[in-house]
Order: sequence, then structure tokens, then C-alpha cells
Amino acid sequence: MRTINHFVNGEAFAGTTGKTQPVLNPSTGTEQAQVVLADRADVDAVIAASAKAQPGWAAMNPQKRIRIIMEWIRLIHANMDELARTLSLEHGKTFDDARGDVLRGVDVLEFALGAPHQLKGEYSTEVGTGIDTYSLRQPLGVVAGITPFNFPAMIPLWKAGPALAAGNAFVLKPSERDPSVPVRLAELFIEAGAPAGVLNVVHGGKEAVDAILDSDTIKAVGFVGSTPIAQYIYARCAETGKRAQCFGGAKNHAIVLPDADIDATADALVGAAFGSAGERCMALSVVVPVGKETADKLREALVAKIPSLNVGHCLDPQADYGPLVTADARDRVFRLIGEGVEAGADLVVDGRELDMSGAEFEGESLAGGYYCGPTFFDNVTAEMSIYTEEIFGPVLAMVRAETLEEAISYPNDHVYGNGVAIFTQNGGAAREFVKNINVGMVGVNVPIPVPIAYHTFGGWKASGFGDLNQHGPDSFRFYTKTKTVTSRWPDDSQAGPQFTMPVMN
Repeated sequence: MRTINHFVNGEAFAGTTGKTQPVLNPSTGTEQAQVVLADRADVDAVIAASAKAQPGWAAMNPQKRIRIIMEWIRLIHANMDELARTLSLEHGKTFDDARGDVLRGVDVLEFALGAPHQLKGEYSTEVGTGIDTYSLRQPLGVVAGITPFNFPAMIPLWKAGPALAAGNAFVLKPSERDPSVPVRLAELFIEAGAPAGVLNVVHGGKEAVDAILDSDTIKAVGFVGSTPIAQYIYARCAETGKRAQCFGGAKNHAIVLPDADIDATADALVGAAFGSAGERCMALSVVVPVGKETADKLREALVAKIPSLNVGHCLDPQADYGPLVTADARDRVFRLIGEGVEAGADLVVDGRELDMSGAEFEGESLAGGYYCGPTFFDNVTAEMSIYTEEIFGPVLAMVRAETLEEAISYPNDHVYGNGVAIFTQNGGAAREFVKNINVGMVGVNVPIPVPIAYHTFGGWKASGFGDLNQHGPDSFRFYTKTKTVTSRWPDDSQAGPQFTMPVMN
């Protein structure tokens, strides 16, 4: 049985606990590896290694750091198929989707190549007689990322790329459900020429997380996961004086106006709701058509398209999406589907009926995999759990609205505020929607409005805690501190003490 160790100081580190956890293949339900788990002492050792390596990394010319990251990008591309295959087999998303996971992380590494520009300060001369003022952006020191199972390449790279480019050392605590790709990315960073200890990977559960949060050495924490854990980490970081950017759950809505292209909208919804088995924080899980005619047409279009979706093994090129990540994740989705039925929603397509008992891929049975077919509800109301909770599965709920104002009220009033989309051919309506919606990321005829790397990614309300977002310029602001210097080189005429508040004149 393969063992996935921590990665510290440029090499595998087994830790001291002897504790491990199975890493499963969600497509078959079989165990494929064991990942070692850290305790507080292990985490403290990893942080100490990072602290030792960071000063030399920070002292390196930023362009030299960037050349290492450039080589890291090249190596990631050279090893893309290996990374995507490993990611697929541990997470369950399809091979092509896994490639996209890696590539969207690389996008942020490419943005981080601009670090020499992003780190520039400001300079003002003669703010007073013979006095100049300037600012410096300096790394925080050792920072950490606690990242989720659903994007085991993208989110670690979103966190680590800008942090490393800015001169910090980075401690990564990825999900223990699919830990191989984060370790492999760290190995490639060392292969690219990075000093040992600058990027370390440690695995573990709550004890490991708390050790990071309680460390006096860690100066900032980036987190992506559920809202309760995001709130916990944000509060704990506040108590210990750390910076924190913590991103939580989502319930992303799509508003469909009567003038929308119904067939194209249905295609967009099918991809955005069911891709990656719905295990995306940007998945569109609620559609709100305006008017009965719009809703009826959209329902008809969705019912025509959903049954043609192919659910299968993550490496099956014919599969539109694969399994959920664990049996518990699948069972939770099944439970919420049942609650929707009990609450009176109209279950139009029931994904629980998917039968994989006789399915195989390359001689392997899929009967033990964690599959859920695409599920579609109509006539959902705002008090139902399938509307209030983030299902994180292949479930699309339709909530009918009579007016645009009513439709907008659903995402505006929801506890989450991550992403939203509007489908329309009316520019004025779209413009008003963008202005008035109380959500962090907005798509206009774009079903999954994930910003490109040089804009920031982040939700509002219970979807995000902290005032700086992921990637884009915010990432460099988050991972650096500003030092402002006021200087004067006095001559003889300025000798003697001053006892009044200095005034720049």
C-alpha cells in the first residue's frame, strides 16, 4: 500500500505519530493509499523548518524568485497528465476537469510572475523641506494555507504562488482526502530550483489545523472550505493576531429573464450545475426563471438534456462527470434530496435512481463507487433545506419568480453571497442587476463567473471572511506588510532639538 508522507525541507517526512488515514478511489470505492497524519509536534517542526528557510528566500532578488516560479510552471506543464490523472483518481472529477483544476492554478502562478512590479512601493519627494517619504512592501514571514478537497491543485497554487513570489515561506495543509497532487507540486517546486523548506506540505485533521492557528510563527492563514470552519479559523486567527482570508460555502443562483435564449441557457445550467458532480464552490445550484412561461420552457429544455448525461469512472473519456468524493458525501446528497421530496418540492429527475451495479471501466467494477445521478427539482421554496443548504452535489433546484425584483431577492436575501449569474439579451436589465445584486462575483450570460487571475476571487456574506480576496492584486496585499519611511539628511542649519509636532511645510 502506497504511503503519502509530509513533504518538508525538500524531502518526504513520515512524522512521528504513526497515524494514517485511507485515501480512496471514489470511482470504485477501493483504498489506494494511506496518508500520514501530523500532530502538534509534527506541525511545529514543519513550521520551524519554514522559519529557518524564509529569510534567505526573502533576501533573494525578486526576479530570481520569479525565474524559479517560471521553471515551476514549465515543470507543471511537463507533468500535466500525471498530475491530472492522480487528481482524478483521488478526487473523482474527470481527467479533463482535473487538467482544468491544475491550469486554473497555473493562471495565478503566471500572474505572480509580476511580483517585482506588485511589490514596488511609492515615493514622494520634498514632502517637507529636505524630507522624502517612501513605502516598502515586505513579506510577512511564514504563512499557511488550509485548502479543500474539491480543488487540490488550483487552491494550493492560488495561495502559495503569490505568497512565495512575495518572499514568504509557505506551509500547506491540504485535504487529506486527495493529498498526492499538493505533495507532487511541492516536489516540482524544489526541482525548479527553490530552496528546501520554503514550501512545505503537512497532512492532518483538526489537531494539525489548530497547531497552525496557534503558532506564533505563522503570520497569515488562507482557508477555503465550509462556512462553519471558515468562521472558526477567522475567529481563531483574530485571537492570535494573524491575518486571515477565509472562504466558506455558497448557494449560487442563476436568474433567467424571458428574453434569454432558453436552449443555450439550459446548456449552461447543465454544465454549471452537474460538472464535477456539483462539488464546486461556484456550481450553479439554483435557477430562478422570471415568469411562468419562462419557467415552463426552461423546465422542458432541462428535462430533455439531463437524461443524456453520462456519469462514470473519472478516467472514462465518455463521462460528463464522475463520483462524489466519499460515501459520506454521497449519502448527505441523498439525504437532502429526500428532504426536498418531504418538503413538497417537485422532484423531476431523481439522481438516486442511478444504477451502477453492473457498470465497469477497464475491467474494474464501479458498483462500490460514490455516484449520484443528475437531480432536478422544480417548485422549490426558500424555506426548504435543498434551498437553504449548500448541497455540494449534482442537484439543481428551480425557484419560480413572477418579477425580476422577486428573482433578485432570492440571492440578495440568502445567507451566502458567493456567485450569481443572469441570462438575458437586455443590456439595461443586466446592468441594473450587476449594480443591485448583493453577491461577490457576477456573471452576465456566464454561468460560472470565476474571475481571471489578475482580478480577485471572493464571495460576500457567509461565503467570505476577511477584507482581501484570493489572487489578483489583493493576494500581494494580503501576503505583504507595508513599511512607510520618512527620511531627512540634515545639514548644520537643522541642528538642535525640536519640541513641537513636526509639520511638513
